[in-house]
Amino acid sequence: MSERARETLGRQPGLTLISYEGKPYRFDPGALCLELLPTGGPGAFARYEVLHEPADLVAWADRSRLPGALDIAVSEAELERTRAFRDALFLLAADRAHGRPVRAELVDAVNAPAAESPLVSRLTPEGTRAWAPGATGTQLLSTLARDAIDLFTGPYADRVRECGAHDCYLLFVDTSRPGRRRWCAMEHCGNREKVRAHRKRQQS
Repeated sequence: MSERARETLGRQPGLTLISYEGKPYRFDPGALCLELLPTGGPGAFARYEVLHEPADLVAWADRSRLPGALDIAVSEAELERTRAFRDALFLLAADRAHGRPVRAELVDAVNAPAAESPLVSRLTPEGTRAWAPGATGTQLLSTLARDAIDLFTGPYADRVRECGAHDCYLLFVDTSRPGRRRWCAMEHCGNREKVRAHRKRQQS
């Protein structure tokens, strides 16, 4: 087995994010498409934008839960379409998390890229999964959009949630068996809220 395959098999799903205090923590949004949301967003969330050039999207794909090495080329136009899809997905997921009606324009923003050809997987001689070479940003976007459709129409469609902390807007799907996940990460917002609740009890 190649070194890359070992690395992929040993990699846990999720992203390493940095808190306001500069401390890294692990955030698993539970779905590939939701991994795209922390890269930026619409309105006030645009200040968190990290997809400034095509190479940034390529780097994101390599860190995502997509298995194996992805040989991909992304154009400026494909990057722009991916950012537009991300912003629409952000709003769609937030609406779902808060029980708001689905907006037709957001649905269209997901369905359009999903109609394109997705990434093509293949079986290697070692029996592992890899991606066909020469992938494009359009194929990556189609794969993300199809994952979003699977999420919003699947068994966890009603478990799309926003972090319960008062100042955190990270979105995730709760795939835990009991279905009681409240925080983006227990080590981050969960602990902060515990400290806040403890201080409040001491003051009362």
